[in-house]
Amino acid sequence: MYGPPCRRLTLVLASCARDRVGRRAKHTVSPWRNLSALRLGGRVSSQVSMTRLHQKVQIRGKKTRSSMRLEDLPQGPIKLDQPAPPEPSADEDSGPAYPTVVQQARRNMQKFENCVLLTRVGGFYELYFAHAEEYGPLLNLKVARKKTSAGPVPMAGFPFFQLDRFLKMLVLDLNCYVAIAEEFPNDPGDKVRSNGLLHDRRVTRVITPGTLIDENFIDPYANNYVMAVHVNHDTDNKGETPGSSELDTSSMDSGRLAGIGAGATSSIGLAWIDVSTGQFYTQSTTVTSLGSILSRVGPREVVVDEVLESQRDHQLFSVLAEDKHLITFAPQGKYLPLSEWGPMLETDIPTQTAQSFAADEVQAGSLLLQYVRDRLQGLSMKLQPPLRYENMSVMTIDKSTMRALEIKQTIRDGVFRGSLLHAVRRTVTKGGARLLNAWLSAPSTNLETIKARHDLVEYFIQQPDLSDDIVLLLRRSHDSQRLVQKFALGRGDPDDLVALANTIRATQDIVALLESAKNQGNTATTTTSQLDSTASSTSEGPACFTPLLSRIQLEEPTKLADLIKSSIDEEGLVQQHRAEDSEASQLMTLAEDVVAAEGTRAEAESVLPKSSTTKRKRQQQSASSSSSSSSSSIRDYYSGASDENAPFVMKPDASPALRALHDELAALLQEKGELAETLRERFGGAASLTLRWTPNLGHVCHVKGARDLRKLGDSTINNNSNNNNNNNNTTTTVVSSSRSTRAFHVPEWTRLGQRLRQARFEVGAEEQRLFAALRARVVADLVKLRRNAQVLDELDVAASSARLAAELGWTRPLLHDGDGDNTTAAAAASNNTTQQQQHVIIGGRHPTVEGGLREQGRTFTKNDCVLSGPSTAGSSSSSGRLWLITGPNMGGKSTYLRQNALISVLAQAGGYVPADHASLGVVDAVFSRVGSADNLYADQSTFMVEMLETAHILRAATRRSLVVMDEVGRGTTPQDGAAVAFAALHHLVAANRCRALFATHFHGLADLVAERRMLVAQGGAVEMYCTDVEEVPGGGFVYVHKLRKGINRQSHALKVARLANMPEAAITIAKEVLEKDSHNNHENGETSLQNDTHTKRQSASVG
Repeated sequence: MYGPPCRRLTLVLASCARDRVGRRAKHTVSPWRNLSALRLGGRVSSQVSMTRLHQKVQIRGKKTRSSMRLEDLPQGPIKLDQPAPPEPSADEDSGPAYPTVVQQARRNMQKFENCVLLTRVGGFYELYFAHAEEYGPLLNLKVARKKTSAGPVPMAGFPFFQLDRFLKMLVLDLNCYVAIAEEFPNDPGDKVRSNGLLHDRRVTRVITPGTLIDENFIDPYANNYVMAVHVNHDTDNKGETPGSSELDTSSMDSGRLAGIGAGATSSIGLAWIDVSTGQFYTQSTTVTSLGSILSRVGPREVVVDEVLESQRDHQLFSVLAEDKHLITFAPQGKYLPLSEWGPMLETDIPTQTAQSFAADEVQAGSLLLQYVRDRLQGLSMKLQPPLRYENMSVMTIDKSTMRALEIKQTIRDGVFRGSLLHAVRRTVTKGGARLLNAWLSAPSTNLETIKARHDLVEYFIQQPDLSDDIVLLLRRSHDSQRLVQKFALGRGDPDDLVALANTIRATQDIVALLESAKNQGNTATTTTSQLDSTASSTSEGPACFTPLLSRIQLEEPTKLADLIKSSIDEEGLVQQHRAEDSEASQLMTLAEDVVAAEGTRAEAESVLPKSSTTKRKRQQQSASSSSSSSSSSIRDYYSGASDENAPFVMKPDASPALRALHDELAALLQEKGELAETLRERFGGAASLTLRWTPNLGHVCHVKGARDLRKLGDSTINNNSNNNNNNNNTTTTVVSSSRSTRAFHVPEWTRLGQRLRQARFEVGAEEQRLFAALRARVVADLVKLRRNAQVLDELDVAASSARLAAELGWTRPLLHDGDGDNTTAAAAASNNTTQQQQHVIIGGRHPTVEGGLREQGRTFTKNDCVLSGPSTAGSSSSSGRLWLITGPNMGGKSTYLRQNALISVLAQAGGYVPADHASLGVVDAVFSRVGSADNLYADQSTFMVEMLETAHILRAATRRSLVVMDEVGRGTTPQDGAAVAFAALHHLVAANRCRALFATHFHGLADLVAERRMLVAQGGAVEMYCTDVEEVPGGGFVYVHKLRKGINRQSHALKVARLANMPEAAITIAKEVLEKDSHNNHENGETSLQNDTHTKRQSASVG
């Protein structure tokens, strides 16, 4: 039966299986991942042929031989009601007879075929088959070929302590999904069923860029969101099973221009989660607005229903492709209504809140929860109840504005340094940094919320000692938002418990400080009632702590902290970390030895960490004297050279049971010492005799040194071959011997050692029970701990804002709120509304530009900005709702526009502003059209992008919005550009009626504004301002960045060209052309004036 024909057939089947694995691996590199499309295509034919062959021939598996001890066999009655193990699928049986470890990896690769599989094998994580060939070179790993009876298997690997390093490369750099298969020891019954296999390898976690939890490479200063997008496919919009798509591709220009097509205004549902903190949000929006939401949220991964993969022309993918978002196609699965979200949330959703969720939001949340649950592979999940973004009163900042104002990153390089967030971040906690990021991305429009934040900052400025004390306490706290979430996910270690206890203690001290300050404020004599309105809020400074203190709950968390401190042995934790670091260093040394023996120095530098070379030198110097006692294999290090002195992490008095076990262990250790002295005397006074345990030899007596070996004597030690006639109590068996050492078994030590190991095992089991109880206590106090953490984050932001304002001389803005759309109110109310909507800034500066100039030893030129609110019927403003700004290139117009927008963002985010005085009306949205860029991917020229942004502003801006527009119309001819620019300006004044700053080089706009009687002096709403250039002796010039009233009709472009070091010959040609055009324009102007005079005279004579 097993002759050449069968062998040939086996080879054919093996080649088919290898082909199938290769085809699957090709899909893992594509950013468009799908779980269903991989089942189609050429793989079907090979499956069919293999199935037919399998029906005719039974393939013999690999011959194995296993031996087991009798006590390892399962004992007891046979359980008839136990279900039989599932039959292996045909797909698993039909493959070649690989070794067990390789076969386990192959099955996991088939099950998680869209992931890169890392399989734990002893002290290594290994990749096999196509994964090793494809990703090994990308990870700088040497790809070897493991010889098996089924043929060579490509493989690559790395030590287990380098997992985070390679995960970062795979997940963050290559945007891969990584499935981690860990080792699980088999019990005796599983060993029998698996032919003696010691370990089973199962996937415990699928790591994707959007589902990071506590990995070392997660960004601690930003949220790590995964977002789901639900597109309603049902034409009747009832949220039923998706049918036909709403997108009418025939009405679109290849579905590529943003804002065009039937799908642009269709409703979509969004849901996004930060798995590391448990934050959960939903929103209902349109495809057109999706880009701005993505810019604000910044998700690392976007999940879309897999049915949309066949509709690549959908406008959704054009929006996602603009910023190269990672897209994951996931099956919708069973629809989860809000009522079924409860087990995954820390608290139930209130009934009134649940009724406000749109159907699209629930669909998106259902898709996202199922996806995250699948990625976590059974880990418990406790998220915060979802918040609807529509219920949050925040300022709208679209994608273009976020980019133009450089709120989170710069335009040019896309880096953090140079952004607004970089300029204002002084937080000392990671949670505070994330909160500041969120507040700047979505400033509040609620006047009470803004005022409460300003009150905190002002009080900290006036009480610097209190602020410094709170900052010191905050530095003692940890990232409790993510700490608590780790425990909610069933993770977390003793170090996390200690960090959580320290955070609770810091919170106690902070509350005591705040209550003390509040009490002092209540008892102090208030004399500020005679001061102005700005200083009067100081008298209520301590009252600003009342809402924060009311949200903090410390009773149960304090008990938890006391329990943790009384249970966890921090000194034992320190010793454990030292042992782990020593083990990792020894493993690194062995890995270097392997690489040095089998590779070159260049390969060693590329595979091993950069710091390993210096570490190895230090290790060789410190361990040269003890090298003889070190183990010689990775498995020895992996198993642990000795666990006799392994530290415990729980204090003995953590529980009565643990105390009793420690007493028993101490007695056994004392007995061990006495036995060691007895054996030294028995064997001739061998002073070097020690009692040890090793994974390979078990409990042995170890003697070293030639002098002590001579004391032992050959007559005392019997070999294995002639010890049958000896008494069992005195028989010693040599198990290892060299010229200077000898190890042998002694029955007394073997029995005592087994009792010691059993005692240590019982201590460890009791510690695990206590640790599980502490974890459960943390989860029970989940809501309280999260609320306390949110208060600490807010205090951190307020204290950092106070420190920033004190350092840079920033001031508190005065904010007003009102509805400018109410034009039918009484005259007094109308005037009040207009005052509330003013934008008054005296001595304003740009927060990031000023910092850059300060580093160069230069000063920033302050500028004022006084814009009136929306005028009511029959009224006009003396300052103008719109400022038309002209001036030279490099004159500071764009800086001026952006600084005013940023001041509004900072003010409503709750911070102080870089100005001498600021009185601002609350802004519902900030719009910016600054800078130029094309979008070649979407077939959009520079001018098209400019027009799309301008159109969006003109359609979306309300009377409460603030608009800054720069150089509208410059991407086309001067005549067309001037026409478009004036049309935009006119629409802002007449239709939007919002506050706006409009900078241009089209000086003719000033004439058109005057011609249309739009100037303030003519009863309109437009005011003219400009910057200038001042000539200095010697042919030089100086920019005058201070704005003045009027029009500057000179752009001085050639001066900028000379500053840019343009060749002098080119500048000369430019001068000639400019002078010629100026002369022609002058002559045409005189001719036109003469014609107008002649026409007027003729008209007068006719009259």
